Amino acid sequence: MSRIKRLLQSYNKYISVPWRDDVAAAQRVIFCIYKENEERSLRAKLDEFELVTRQAGHDWALFDLTDTFATWLTSQRYAKSYFQQPHLLRSLLPKYLVFLSQQFEIFLQETDSSPNSVVAMNGVGSIFGFLKVKEVVDKLAPLVTGRLLVFFPGSYENNNYRLLDGYDGWNYLAVPISADKDY
Repeated sequence: MSRIKRLLQSYNKYISVPWRDDVAAAQRVIFCIYKENEERSLRAKLDEFELVTRQAGHDWALFDLTDTFATWLTSQRYAKSYFQQPHLLRSLLPKYLVFLSQQFEIFLQETDSSPNSVVAMNGVGSIFGFLKVKEVVDKLAPLVTGRLLVFFPGSYENNNYRLLDGYDGWNYLAVPISADKDY
């Protein structure tokens, strides 16, 4: 059985358990952790994640981060200058997080997200080098009244998340789910 299939089974076990209503936003976040080289396999199985979520009696909405940086950057007044001198972007990156938050709020309104919804977020690897996943999750999690599911290409060990295994990770209160262990 493939690792993504085992991840799906672990997720199915978790999402089928009744939810508590009295948990903080950070505790309503679920990280589905997979190896970064399995990105295509995971994307091919997103419909199955939706299916098991709906079978567990929850609504589903998928927010894709993949193209958000390109969309945001090309909308900037001086976009051409940033392409020519990328080092200038560093001072502008906090505005990217604001843009993501605004797009996410619009998405939640359009999908009628409820306390019974799973709002899944994929394409997290595309923000690598621009924003930290922790910043994005801290900003977006309070907007979700149900559960925020983050498809996370990286690793989790000793309560430490590492995106793309590229740099030091961080501790987070989210529920980690992987192909190897049920948490």
